[in-house]
Amino acid sequence: MTSVADLLHGTDAVGLAAHVRSGNVSAAELLDAAIARVEKTNPRFNYIAQDCRDRALAQVSVPLPEGPLSGVPFLVKDLGIDIRGVQTGAGSRYFAHIAQTQSIFVDRADAAGLVTFGKTTTPELGLTVTTESTVHGLTRNPWNPEKTTGGSSGGSACAVAVGAVPLAQASDGGGSVRVPASCCGLFGLKTSRGLIPLGPGKVEDWNGLSGIGPISRTVRDAAAFLDVFAGPAPGSRVIPAAPAGGYLASLANRPRRLRVALMLHPFTGEHVDPDVHAVLHDAALLFARLGHHVHEAAPPIDISALSDANVTNVAICTTRNLAEHAALVGREATTDTIEHITAMWRHIGQARTAEDLQIALETFQKAAIAMDSFFEDYDILLSPTLAKPPIDLGILSLATDDPGTFGREFQDFCPFASLSNITGTPAMSLPLGMSHSGLPIGIMAQGRFASEALLLQLAAELEAETPWAQRRPLI
Repeated sequence: MTSVADLLHGTDAVGLAAHVRSGNVSAAELLDAAIARVEKTNPRFNYIAQDCRDRALAQVSVPLPEGPLSGVPFLVKDLGIDIRGVQTGAGSRYFAHIAQTQSIFVDRADAAGLVTFGKTTTPELGLTVTTESTVHGLTRNPWNPEKTTGGSSGGSACAVAVGAVPLAQASDGGGSVRVPASCCGLFGLKTSRGLIPLGPGKVEDWNGLSGIGPISRTVRDAAAFLDVFAGPAPGSRVIPAAPAGGYLASLANRPRRLRVALMLHPFTGEHVDPDVHAVLHDAALLFARLGHHVHEAAPPIDISALSDANVTNVAICTTRNLAEHAALVGREATTDTIEHITAMWRHIGQARTAEDLQIALETFQKAAIAMDSFFEDYDILLSPTLAKPPIDLGILSLATDDPGTFGREFQDFCPFASLSNITGTPAMSLPLGMSHSGLPIGIMAQGRFASEALLLQLAAELEAETPWAQRRPLI
């Protein structure tokens, strides 16, 4: 007879919900198993930022709402997601506070019967692609604890990789869903701008660059996630259309044969690790074997202008976040209360002007136009997710006092991801390979705006050919 712990470890979220509906297991039993898994693995890998199990225990003490994920234990990222009465930390000593309001995302999770019992680690304000902070320490990769989980949603990816939950919420302003999915051997989807609301107090974050997405072991879990969370909220103006019948139902359809642009090198010219190139090569061969048409191509992007625009936008948004919080708590952030690189972003933001920001936003629009024009000739842009396998912890920590080295290391590791954030288009990281040293390597597929259903159908086709869900780290 299968134990509840084995069921949690070996079954995806859609499957667990089916077991709950059939009465094979209760939501309370799954929650107990998830908490036990966290207690066993978190001391080693450090992926939980906030514990709200009491709230979850209250949830499962009464009948849960019905839905495709009802009864499934769930974790959200401790950045941009508020649970009323629970601390929101944002990976920061300075930003930590008890939330007085609740995110629309959490309301939708509750209405779907998901059982949220904790919040996962993140670097301060999500400002790097590793998950390390002064307040929480190092989140370690289950495939090799000396390596990064990626970031900024590394806690969520780690939780899924160790089997604490099959599915977790993440967010992505420059790769923060896809990077940790790649580092931890998981599926991660960055959604189109406006697909999943960020309210109640805002419509967009980072001027539209940041959005919510799933990290999961299976593609169907990501599709069910979109069925639960996608859709407009007060203030929504950009509302990508959903497929008829929903995203999960759309997986019954095989994607048409696609025109795939293969991007071998980043715009910035950084070196790509040979193991990453090898996995990308194998992925291109797999696409071709499945009947897709693969050609080497890349969109015409002015990377110098785009990089400067991205710096301006992130710096000004970070400066504004710090100023808003200072007004709330009545004290300014100092170099003793925020990380060194966060302070660097503030310094840059204070030096940029309103004209600089307007130029940045216009540059983003030009990139979106170029991307849409490119997608008139291609359906998919295929590239590595990262230029390297997971790197050592410490290299991209926000605590470093050497911003020049930080910037170079960041660009060397993560030169591909930010384009889809800037253009508002969806992108997914597919766990299609491993390095010679046994570390996961993700391959990224980007599509035109609102093409999530097509991306998920493609991912499901690839998943059937190269099943990845049972490839787990030895813990």
